[in-house]
Amino acid sequence: MASKPERRIGLVQIVMVLLMLMLLSACGATTVSEGQGTVQHKQDHLLPNGDLRQCTSSVNELPPFLDNGEEELRLVYKLAAENEHLLQWMPCYCGCGDSANHRSNLDCFVHERLEDGSVQWDDHGTRCGVCQRIAVEAVKLQQEGKSLDAVRKVIDDKYREGYAAPTPTTMPTM
Repeated sequence: MASKPERRIGLVQIVMVLLMLMLLSACGATTVSEGQGTVQHKQDHLLPNGDLRQCTSSVNELPPFLDNGEEELRLVYKLAAENEHLLQWMPCYCGCGDSANHRSNLDCFVHERLEDGSVQWDDHGTRCGVCQRIAVEAVKLQQEGKSLDAVRKVIDDKYREGYAAPTPTTMPTM
């Protein structure tokens, strides 16, 4: 368990990212540079909806499509990958359930973790403020001590109206 100063530092970083994300709009048409990194295990995979998937050797190596991205965006991707246990239970309300067949907010950032430890990343979250805000808010709420069920309720209540239909995310099980 993290000490109180470490939790405070982590919470401050999350709050800073959340504030930056508030400046972003919902899913937009921002162009993302692909970067010059080497993709391991699989080649880049461009989906019909325009999302790009890239593999890296581990969760500690961010995908090349983030090479030229803002530091806040890189932090959100790192945060999402480190909180798979939480974000797999959080729906996304940007419409990606229909457009990209996503099942949860985690899918906006991480498509799959393979047995060898490599990660197939999804660039959908690079263009979507809704995806980013949900991820950051969920992690912040959990760090504040809210249970998995309580975090899910806050996300559902906040995004239920005025946003797209949620991903078909199952409810957390205890």
